[in-house]
Amino acid sequence: MLPLPLALTHQAESRVQGQITSADPLFNVLAFSDFVADNLQQHPEWQQRLLGSPPYAQEWQQYRQWLEDQRTPAETEAQVMRRLRLFRREMLVRIAWMQTLMLSTTEQTLQQLSVLAELLISAARDWCWQQCCQEMGTPCNAQGEAQPLLILGMGKLGGGELNFSSDIDLIFAWPENGVTQGGRREWDNAQFFMRMGQRLIKLLDQPTIDGFVYRVDMRLRPFGDSGPLVMSFAALEDYYQEQGREWERYAMVKARLMGEEQSSYHESLRQLFRPFIYRRYIDFSAIQSLRTMKGKIHREVRRRGLKNNIKLGAGGIRECEFIVQVFQLIRGGRERSLQSQSFLEALTSIATLGLLPTEQAQALHSGYLFLRRIENLLQSIGDQQTQTLPEDDLNRQRLAWAMGREQWPDLVIDLEQVMGVIHAIFVELIGEEESSPEQPENHYQHLWLEAPDPEELALLTPQLSADQQQQLLASLQHFQHDINRRTVGPRGRQALDQLLPVILAHVCPRLDAAVTFSRLAEVLLSVASRSTYLELFIQYPGALHHLVRLCAASPMVATQLARHPLLLDELLDPQTLYQPAPNNSYREELREYLLRIPQEDEEQQVEALRQFKLTQQLRIAAADIAGTLPVMKVSDHLTWLAEALLEVVVWQAWQLMVQRYGRPNHLTEQQGPGFAVVGYGKLGGWELGYRSDLDLVFLHDCPPDAVTTGERSIEGRQFYLKMAQRIIHLFSTRTASGILYEVDARLRPSGSAGMLVTTFEAFADYQRREAWTWEHQALVRARTVVGDRGLDEKFTQIRQAILCQSRDDHALATEVMQMREKMLKHLGNKHLPMWDIKADLGGITDIEFLAQYWVLRFAADYPDLTRWTDNVRIFDILAQRSLLTEHQAQALTHAYITLRDTLHHLALQGENGVVDNKTFLIERALTQDTWQQWLSRE
Repeated sequence: MLPLPLALTHQAESRVQGQITSADPLFNVLAFSDFVADNLQQHPEWQQRLLGSPPYAQEWQQYRQWLEDQRTPAETEAQVMRRLRLFRREMLVRIAWMQTLMLSTTEQTLQQLSVLAELLISAARDWCWQQCCQEMGTPCNAQGEAQPLLILGMGKLGGGELNFSSDIDLIFAWPENGVTQGGRREWDNAQFFMRMGQRLIKLLDQPTIDGFVYRVDMRLRPFGDSGPLVMSFAALEDYYQEQGREWERYAMVKARLMGEEQSSYHESLRQLFRPFIYRRYIDFSAIQSLRTMKGKIHREVRRRGLKNNIKLGAGGIRECEFIVQVFQLIRGGRERSLQSQSFLEALTSIATLGLLPTEQAQALHSGYLFLRRIENLLQSIGDQQTQTLPEDDLNRQRLAWAMGREQWPDLVIDLEQVMGVIHAIFVELIGEEESSPEQPENHYQHLWLEAPDPEELALLTPQLSADQQQQLLASLQHFQHDINRRTVGPRGRQALDQLLPVILAHVCPRLDAAVTFSRLAEVLLSVASRSTYLELFIQYPGALHHLVRLCAASPMVATQLARHPLLLDELLDPQTLYQPAPNNSYREELREYLLRIPQEDEEQQVEALRQFKLTQQLRIAAADIAGTLPVMKVSDHLTWLAEALLEVVVWQAWQLMVQRYGRPNHLTEQQGPGFAVVGYGKLGGWELGYRSDLDLVFLHDCPPDAVTTGERSIEGRQFYLKMAQRIIHLFSTRTASGILYEVDARLRPSGSAGMLVTTFEAFADYQRREAWTWEHQALVRARTVVGDRGLDEKFTQIRQAILCQSRDDHALATEVMQMREKMLKHLGNKHLPMWDIKADLGGITDIEFLAQYWVLRFAADYPDLTRWTDNVRIFDILAQRSLLTEHQAQALTHAYITLRDTLHHLALQGENGVVDNKTFLIERALTQDTWQQWLSRE
């Protein structure tokens, strides 16, 4: 160390008692620290212990035993308060000794200070808990388990990097609700812990003749000073999920449980806070939040006239922390190594991951320790919480000497250089809180932040008519009114104030601005209390662009997004949003999607199926809107999706039935379930729409004498009946994500009056002997969608045999026409003067009936007509067999696809399938002419 300057030598001489020379280490310490000198003067025994047992860097490992050795039986509150205060002061004397004489590194000093604080907090907490239990009984949960008070250390305490004279930021919590047991009266746990918390703060914070242990700051707790002093885990989770603000997320990065690293509650709290702090996506919202926070600090520094502040000034300790924190908040959700409360550990991870250049990481590391040593030395002079460089000569000389500089200006030069490097890194990474006036959304800020002005809106939307402008104004006012009635919270309000001008900048130039904004408002209202989603659109302009595009194109999609906000995550990746899975991938993607959910968790499995369907349907609709999927492919994808879901539902029902009743004994272990699901209608014909239900028929090959092999054995056929009922239940159960599909099983033999599940033999017999012609028409569009190859072949043989029967042409035509007339009577002409694309004359149903009629009429001679179940390929085969001309087949195919395409897009618009009666006249005329040719209505 450098020799003491003359002024410091005089300072030491004025404080020395006894035979101490300038060569003695104590002389140097007394010259530097008034705090040490005052305490050794008041407690000579501390000086004896210092000299008899000199401090060393690792002695923090002895703190717990030393504190315990000073404890006396049956301590009163006053005795505990005195013991904790004196222990803190003596340990700080020893720490100041080591720090001044450079017997410990800055990192070791930070560790000593943090361990000391954690020990004293835990000791005070444990004494309070025992005393409160004696007076009020033991707080317990519903199972009678004792509930502790958990203390979260925040800030530098949580990071294990406490400074010398720091106050401590704490949050109190307890695990579970309940009441006290064993006391004279029963207290609610909330009452118990509130009283205990108040007592604990008094124990630590109240000044006495011995000073205080630590100044306690509880303002970081939920709701701040206006919130409860202590909260249960459940209440904490609710708060941070629903109302947590961005600065709280920043603060919670440092949160660490005091004295409970190995307790079961430690991991519970980590799991509780992790989703709030660390987002699963790369979260660039942290940059703007930290930039804004830094701007507020900078303005506060100016307001208070703070100068030479090594914590809050440019390039100070706070900017170091912000630099590290921005990487933690942006990438911590994906990189677990960044989820550290310690600044130095997190900085090491940042360097290891290559997120900062090596030279910048090293500069931050050395600069941070340089600033922290200055801070601790500064505070240890008089045990004052300050980060402002001294103005007087004595303390300047003290600080320069302890930092190894000959003169104060030397230290200032080095300090300016260090802080300059840090600030340059900060500006490069985070920037200053400035907004460019050139941003388009700036023109719309007044429209949102103040009462919307009709004249201002008119200037911003010149392309809209007066009525349209009024509609947009009304939608905006209605949205503002709804938002003001909701509990959005400061964080949500801040996000909305940033987001809405951007949304208005997207929407106002559009010709459909009023309609688009009203749909977007529906989505925003659904997530108004979930600020994470609002921030997602701020930080991901591409996601906002997709949201606007989809909502403008489809109210159906807007409604789905509003009802199920989890779908908003899909907007992050346009590669998957506009590219649905290939046909053979839905099953694999669904399997992988379900792997994350335990098989035994039936409720979550059911919910996951619905979420998967919603996600995939959104992708299909997005591709449909973007024009990357033609109508035939849209139906194909919706059909493949339904098949994948149906397969899983059947398997889940089978597993449950086997678990309850065992396997039917006619099956070998190698065989499948012996159960087939036949899809009729749009599912069978590969023509599903967005709102289609599923027409299903259940078949099995179980012999009448079969029984199941389980302990609760039942007849085999009853087993399959229960299995079919279970399948329908899994489809129709309503969860938070709605139902999976409506299932219609009325096309089974004998309809609603028939058995829900039928044997193949009975099904074939019914089709041969009892089925009506319309049931054979329905069979044209039937195929096996779930079932092993053997069952599929069996159904295909039955279907082909029925469809290939010889029929009387006249009788067939009459029956088909009669059925169509009956449908027209019940379903047609319901929307006059509009035209129903599906049900009215010349519409889709007429085209489908034509295809079915031709199959039933000609399949006896041309069996290949039964190969396909969809109308388009049936028309192809009819042309190949010269039963229709090529022109007729192509014309019918074009009419059919055109009408179906319109139905799809009307569904996306949330509209019924009716159009103006003057539309599609060519397609309708073609269809009716064909009817006249083959099935005259006269």
